Amino acid sequence: MANILVTGAGGYIGGVLVPALLGAGHDVVALDRYFFGRERLEGAVGKLNGAAHGAFTPVRADVRDITPAHLEGIEAIVDLAALSNDPAGELDPRLTEAINYEARARLARLARDAGVRRYLLMSSCSVYGDTGADIVDEDRPPKPLTTYARCNAMAEDAIRPLADADFAPVVFRNATVFGVSPRMRFDLAVNLMTLNAVRDSRIIVMGGGRQWRPFVHVRDVARAALAALAAPHEAVAGKVFNIGVGNIQIRPLAYLVREALPFMVEVALAPDDPDRRNYRVRFDRAAEGFGFTAEITPEAGVREVYEALKCGAVDDEPVTRTVEWYRTLLEAERLVREVALDGRLL
Repeated sequence: MANILVTGAGGYIGGVLVPALLGAGHDVVALDRYFFGRERLEGAVGKLNGAAHGAFTPVRADVRDITPAHLEGIEAIVDLAALSNDPAGELDPRLTEAINYEARARLARLARDAGVRRYLLMSSCSVYGDTGADIVDEDRPPKPLTTYARCNAMAEDAIRPLADADFAPVVFRNATVFGVSPRMRFDLAVNLMTLNAVRDSRIIVMGGGRQWRPFVHVRDVARAALAALAAPHEAVAGKVFNIGVGNIQIRPLAYLVREALPFMVEVALAPDDPDRRNYRVRFDRAAEGFGFTAEITPEAGVREVYEALKCGAVDDEPVTRTVEWYRTLLEAERLVREVALDGRLL
């Protein structure tokens, strides 16, 4: 059992990872600004009641403000805190750099100095940019095309050289994630296509549909994190691992979603600027390095999201679309500043 700090704990991956860590007997400090609310994560943790699990400590804080005091007694960190996709990264590139690069690099240094043994950075396969016809492994130099991807690549470069005999920084380049989470996201390809199929009986393919993407289920990401945290030091220290189950083009993905559902769905192509991000990756290194292989297919993810929508376990709310929710928060902040008088809103 370890005492693990999870930053960005209230997000899409954190909502699945934190209960998984607790269920494995670890104590978890769940640090987040909780932009998407804390009740979803607390509800997921509450479902563990009756089973033996580790201690859960939620902490509301900004990852940019973490101090050595936050790290007292911490043995491992899973760093999920980030503006979490390419469109969100472009809302405010300077803010994205401050959170997705500078805060992560700083936290890794603080962790090493505080005697934390392991630091897992959740990066993204988007760092590859455009791999053309190649299927690439982790040795392929990143060529990021967006602010989000560039900041991920910079964070990787900052934390990997910190590896030594006592400190193991590890990088996960996650594929595009799908599946049900307490903090649901409907701005991810598999989830969004499934929602549109259920709601409209129609999937619209944007950006040409020829671009390749790797995919991974959110529960597989959590399983990979558990495996990497338990792996021998020498197997993971300073290393990068692609985490995913397979690669598929966006247009065939739409047809895959259609075929996985028990009703008729139209697939339509919409004129749009081609998406320049195009990457296919290999996932062998995680299996060889620490024994992890992703298991849940996109087809299974589609059926899971469909069932969750059908029974009301998830819903299409503003908070499920990351960029729109960030815009809502920024606009609300602007309005409050405009109408507040002497620091008071009312």
